[in-house]
Amino acid sequence: MSTLMRTLRNLRRDFAHQMAHIGDTKAGTLIGMDKYGNKYFENLAEELPLRTRWVDYKDHEFDPSQIEPGWHAWMSYMVDKSPVQDKLLQRQIRIWEPTEHRPTLTWSRSGYKPYNTVKSKYSAWAPVVKPRQ
Repeated sequence: MSTLMRTLRNLRRDFAHQMAHIGDTKAGTLIGMDKYGNKYFENLAEELPLRTRWVDYKDHEFDPSQIEPGWHAWMSYMVDKSPVQDKLLQRQIRIWEPTEHRPTLTWSRSGYKPYNTVKSKYSAWAPVVKPRQ
């Protein structure tokens, strides 16, 4: 959470949006945007180490899979240069890749469920209770 002084200092910035979407007030330099419209920021001055980079998702219902691979490498401190500065991290669209984003369907009805043909080695135990007399 942010400190009171940092919150008061960041009131003039996009305070309501940050509190609604990020849950914290942050001020930093806009590094770049990706093709989904997400904005990437960095603040090296007043943040804790390894908490200096963050993303402001375009949609309120965000999915972390919307971060492109180059931006993910920059966000997780694997590389020092952002995809704006490094040509190798920029995403090139290949002919076999989908043009639109496909959300991660884990824990939904459409999620992948493997089919198993092997009998389970153990079964659930159901206790039998004697009726009271």
